[in-house]
Amino acid sequence: MATPEHCPGPESERAGKEDACAGCPNQTLYIALITQRMENVKHKILVLSGKGGVGKSSFTTQLSFALASDEDTQVGVMDIDICGPSIPTTMGLQGEQIHQSNSGWQPVFVQENLAVMSIGFMLPDKDDAVIWRGPKKNGLIKQFLRDVDWGTLDYLLVDTPPGTSDEHLSVTSFLKESGISGAVLITTPQEVALQDVRKEIDFCRKAKIPILGLVENMAGFVCPSCHGESIIFPPTTGGAAALAEELKLTLLGSIPLDPRVAKCCDMGVSFMEEHPESPACAAYKAIIDKLLDTLKHQ
Repeated sequence: MATPEHCPGPESERAGKEDACAGCPNQTLYIALITQRMENVKHKILVLSGKGGVGKSSFTTQLSFALASDEDTQVGVMDIDICGPSIPTTMGLQGEQIHQSNSGWQPVFVQENLAVMSIGFMLPDKDDAVIWRGPKKNGLIKQFLRDVDWGTLDYLLVDTPPGTSDEHLSVTSFLKESGISGAVLITTPQEVALQDVRKEIDFCRKAKIPILGLVENMAGFVCPSCHGESIIFPPTTGGAAALAEELKLTLLGSIPLDPRVAKCCDMGVSFMEEHPESPACAAYKAIIDKLLDTLKHQ
């Protein structure tokens, strides 16, 4: 078969990133290599949201901290929000860089059992814009899965950008053979967010990704002093609970808005360790327990 014009070659660093790579038969080889790399990853969980700004990355961060609080649990976080990577900040890893070894790219470690990979570690300046079309995004996600030495993991959490676009299609197709444990969908109570999470649910069903459950974030404001609650985003159509009932999905729980969550994410620390007395902390714990129970009975 003739080599397509502008083909960079399978050994090139640009392999999979160029427009000519779309539909290349070498993609089958990449899938096999990814599947081999993922053999030692027990649970692969996508964290999705239809709408931006609903707290998806903060949930991914706090979930990873909570899972890694057990020293015997190995956790990885893969940030595929290529154009807006926030995981390096929320996990306290700003300024860190990726290192190469004989076994592949080495992820950045928050602690011994919590590894992270993000394009944020590859930017010369944290304020640099990433202006990439689909093939380059596709190529980087492929490298994160194929070339990163994740080791043996109990959980690999994949933090995704909002929507159902290139990044979602890439990670879904690359992990198809090794299997995706499921997706956690993050929303807020108001209808404008629920409209978009409906599209995310439709994407999961069309892509045959199991939906582990919905998480309703920012479900009321809790005063850090008196613990009184005020509704900030009114659930005019019933919120995530009504949506879960309508579409026969599991509602993992609702997390009240505590401003200290945002502060902890800015500082790159675990909210649950810093503020165990918060009602939001209790909500996180209940959601995580329910999620782990769901995975246990898959």
